[in-house]
Amino acid sequence: MQHSDRSSVRELPVADAKAGPYGITTGPDAALWLTLVHSGEIARLAVDGELSRYPAGSADCRPSIITAGPDGALWFTRSADDHIGRVTVDGTLTAFALPQPGAGPFGICAGPDGALWFTEMSTDRIGRITTDGQIAHFPLPAQGAFPSMITAGPGDALWFTLNQANAVGRLDLDGTVTLHRLPTDGAAPVGITCGADDAVWFVEIAAGQIGRLGADGTIQEFPLPDRSARPHAITTAPSGECWFTEWGANRVGCVTPAGLIIEYDLPTPSSEPHGIAVGPDGAVWTALETGAVARLAP
Repeated sequence: MQHSDRSSVRELPVADAKAGPYGITTGPDAALWLTLVHSGEIARLAVDGELSRYPAGSADCRPSIITAGPDGALWFTRSADDHIGRVTVDGTLTAFALPQPGAGPFGICAGPDGALWFTEMSTDRIGRITTDGQIAHFPLPAQGAFPSMITAGPGDALWFTLNQANAVGRLDLDGTVTLHRLPTDGAAPVGITCGADDAVWFVEIAAGQIGRLGADGTIQEFPLPDRSARPHAITTAPSGECWFTEWGANRVGCVTPAGLIIEYDLPTPSSEPHGIAVGPDGAVWTALETGAVARLAP
């Protein structure tokens, strides 16, 4: 493990702690898009610092994870009122209600089939929504599993974490589900990403580890120096390493395909890093729930 100082990290305020920056992604317009989970808004941040904020729905709809869609818009989950939201780059909002109240949509990603795929934390299902709003569901072979984050990955499949079932799942486009149990009991996986090495990488928030699931089904786990760091989200950089947030340790880290971990302290104490993305400028951007984003130039 290597540890770096904070000289390459700077913070930009985008809101206050009452708004709660949470999810982050790069949009088709070469800007960063964020969810403001506590104020019920979506924010657009240009790399030069220009900021716009748009309503995501009601103030208490809890927009959570956001992703770029195949239609040139941004798509996000509203976990408190069971909607999938769509916002265009000029701020026009559309929302699609899920058929089951209390579903708790959370993770979302663009799939290999031109649709958006999302998790429902409270129903043990994965959902699929087309860009014109048609919704379908796929049940999971587990109860109380708490499906969390989701990504498109190897095999033209959807890969997702089951936080309470201690597993990573694969969902093929025909509805076939395969579960991969984690070696560490109670690891509680959350964030997940498709690596540049044809593997799936994920974080174990309760175990303080980074996991790798290879194409052959082999799982490797890489412990963080601080096992109480509570890693939360993870993303893949074009250069091949994966970047992740350490919510409990106020750091951003990266892991190489060989498992080497490098960590970077964030400037503001207890800034609560959550979502993470590689920005249009090649830097790593992290949403800080206390009201800012951090930009790290590796």
